[in-house]
Amino acid sequence: AQRALHDRRTRIRIGIHTGEPLLTDEGYVGIDVHRAARIMGAGHGGQTLISASTRDLLTDDVPLSDLGEHRLKDLSAPQQLWQLGTDEFPPLRTLHQTNLPVQATPLIGRLRELAEAETLLREHRLLTMTGPGGSGKTRLGLQLAAQMVGEFPEGVWWVPLGAVDDHRLVLPTIALALGAAGSLPAYLRSKRLLLVLDNLEQVIECASELSGLLVAAADVKLLVTSREPLHIDGEAEYAVEPLAESECVSLFVDRAGRDEPRDVVLEICRRLDCLPLAVELAAARTALLPSDQLLARLDRRLALLTGGRRDAPSRQRTLRATIEWSHELLSPEEQTLFAGLGVFAGSFSLEAAEAITGADLDTLQSLIEKSLVRRWPSGRYGMLETIAEFARERLAQDPRAAVLHLAHAEFFLALAERVEPLLEGSDQARWLDLLEQDHPNLRAALARSLDAGRVELGLRLTAALRPLWVAHGQLTEGRRWIDAALDGAGDRHPVPRARVLSAGALLAVLQGHYDQALPMAVAALALGRQHDLPVVVVTSLMSIGRVRLSHGQADVARSLMEEALAMANTDKTAFQHGIAIFNLAYLALSTGDLSLARTRMQEALGWFRATNNEYGVARALSGLGATALRRGEMVEAAAYLRDSLARSHAVGNREGAVWAMELLASALASDDAAHAARLLGAAESLRVQLGTQLEGGELATHEATIVTLRAALDEEAFTVAVRSGRALDLDALVSAEVGASRDMASG
Repeated sequence: AQRALHDRRTRIRIGIHTGEPLLTDEGYVGIDVHRAARIMGAGHGGQTLISASTRDLLTDDVPLSDLGEHRLKDLSAPQQLWQLGTDEFPPLRTLHQTNLPVQATPLIGRLRELAEAETLLREHRLLTMTGPGGSGKTRLGLQLAAQMVGEFPEGVWWVPLGAVDDHRLVLPTIALALGAAGSLPAYLRSKRLLLVLDNLEQVIECASELSGLLVAAADVKLLVTSREPLHIDGEAEYAVEPLAESECVSLFVDRAGRDEPRDVVLEICRRLDCLPLAVELAAARTALLPSDQLLARLDRRLALLTGGRRDAPSRQRTLRATIEWSHELLSPEEQTLFAGLGVFAGSFSLEAAEAITGADLDTLQSLIEKSLVRRWPSGRYGMLETIAEFARERLAQDPRAAVLHLAHAEFFLALAERVEPLLEGSDQARWLDLLEQDHPNLRAALARSLDAGRVELGLRLTAALRPLWVAHGQLTEGRRWIDAALDGAGDRHPVPRARVLSAGALLAVLQGHYDQALPMAVAALALGRQHDLPVVVVTSLMSIGRVRLSHGQADVARSLMEEALAMANTDKTAFQHGIAIFNLAYLALSTGDLSLARTRMQEALGWFRATNNEYGVARALSGLGATALRRGEMVEAAAYLRDSLARSHAVGNREGAVWAMELLASALASDDAAHAARLLGAAESLRVQLGTQLEGGELATHEATIVTLRAALDEEAFTVAVRSGRALDLDALVSAEVGASRDMASG
């Protein structure tokens, strides 16, 4: 290769190394791959470098020049290198004038972070790398320093400060690392070098002294790793985030020393927040546990992830130790707030933190700067799950725990009850998104309320979440909470119990579990009439009507639904009014009165549009699509159904999306059988997740569609199409259908 390019302008450097890489789906990985890259990186254009392991395989007639031992920029121990041929080149680009420590393993990934941090270090004299414990600040800082060794004539010097607990000892420790006698500022004044100050957080009070050092020595730069910034003039901060998922998977496989199932490894990485330390500790556990068993045990991360390298600092040998190290550096006020924030599940708002834990802005800001709390791009706050687990442990030992749990439950009950009426009105999607952000907190509040025997609180919160569960198709989860809330209620608290019974009946109807829905709806109806609860009465009448319709009692169902419609004429039942019209339209469709069905569906659509309810609009559009389908108007049906699918997906209504997909498959079956089969596969997969089932006329339509598709496709083509549909991403599917709808409109 070098000979072929000798007379051209292109000059390449080549590194040759012999080893045993791991072969994965993404190619070759492992230490030997990185070693080959670093050997190549040490050379110059036109030069070919060879490692000792390759040299040992060559015969004596190969012309080699012994270049001696060199430290490569993967921070490994010195390596013997040879050059192919006897041409003269400048000195190798290897480490010299540095005490950067030898690393047992290469850095995986982080190319973007290295480039960004290098730019900042070139532009500023002080760069502080911040991040939570285990995020890889030290390793990234060492690699950055190694890459820049050639730019500092007096070298790059690493000063570990983890064992220093008095800020007055920082400058003497730097002087000791440099071998400087006398005044450190005077020693550095004429030198151009880089100081790497590692683990500065516990002696952060030395910041003013470091600022003075930079003033005295104009050609010195500082690269600092710390869990919080120094806050001195001229400082650039670089927040070291967890690894990208693909890099995290590569790190796990590399440290495990063997390939593992990628889906399992990816889930392990996600559960560990993609923190490098946590992932390395987990990979070490694969010597004892297969990765799938490791994943199953990750609910207790801090207890599982122990046994790091024996030569690592003690705080880095377990995940718990590295978090405890940060915690011990907090002030009493910060420790109190940190434990209090363990009450939250997932992210939280500033309003919630202030109301529940009494958080003040200064203390919360300090926890953010110390990398224990994060501010997400959404403006909400939270912790990495590995840190949150430690916070929950601290809260469990806090005498305020019961009080904070109650305050948390009451805060989120108030939020849910405030938002509930808005979930069935205008701007529904925005309110659903707002509540969905706090879904983990709502689940936690429910669980704690029920476990603590706070029956009324649990009933009220369960009832308030019914619109969220319906709109987002979280039917099985909702029914579990409803059953749990009712189990402990007995005959107490009739008003919230009526609302929960009504919600349980509705969710059971949506899943097609009519025998379970009927007794709940009857009980809810009685309580609703007794306590003047119009929404409960209307909803229960409609649920009983759907049960009667499923049993073939269309006249009884019609009477119940008409009674519901007559009652649903107030502002409090505006959404129920539209649903009552829709149910009467659905009844007409089920009994074959297609003209009345279309009229009623159009009326329901108009009502939902007038009240700006996207959930209802999507449902009415599907109803119109189903009616057009029964009338044989396939093009019109497809247009309605694509519109419904897009709207259902936009508001997170998976149950509505399933219905639209199945009907759309029926509308397209004759013209595009393969695509229709994919739609059925996608709908089938989603139905399994929702726990819903086809019934009545919908089941008959579905079975007729399958007959049509099997007639158009051979068995293998049908099976392949359905299987590919099951694997389809819902976002991509909806985007494709919206695009098809636009194409039809423009055509």
